[in-house]
Amino acid sequence: MEQLLFFFVAFCAVASAVYFVFARNPLYAILGLIATMFSISGMYILLNAQFLGIVQIIVYTGAIMVLFLYILMMLNLKKEDEAKKQNLMKFIGIFSAGLLLVGILGAFRGLKLGTVAGDIDGSVGLTKNLGRLLFNEYVLPFELASLLILAGIVGAVLIGKKDL
Repeated sequence: MEQLLFFFVAFCAVASAVYFVFARNPLYAILGLIATMFSISGMYILLNAQFLGIVQIIVYTGAIMVLFLYILMMLNLKKEDEAKKQNLMKFIGIFSAGLLLVGILGAFRGLKLGTVAGDIDGSVGLTKNLGRLLFNEYVLPFELASLLILAGIVGAVLIGKKDL
């Protein structure tokens, strides 16, 4: 049952990604990309990587897609601009897709079928284990990163403020 759910979510991710690529309206394309990001986060959660799934929703779907929508609304794209695409850009897109297809076929060629993973630990992707690792083994880099983020926030406030 879980495998069927995973394949359904993967199909939704691929279908919304294809819709993103072929959508004529940029707003609908970004909505297709948001659906793709949600589907990818669902796949992470089904693969027992809950932290990555939540980060995918918060960072990519929540923040970056809102930024894309904001920029799209500010650009005010018109249909007349869409028709001016050059043939060189279309050729580059087709060439890149062909290279991607060759890479995927090469990966499938080297795939060994019939191999099953042995003992899989069910607690690998849990947030509890990530927290233990961050606060025990990597506490100094974690604290240094928080100081860098704090310095960035203070710098942004000082730059944005007109009068001190």
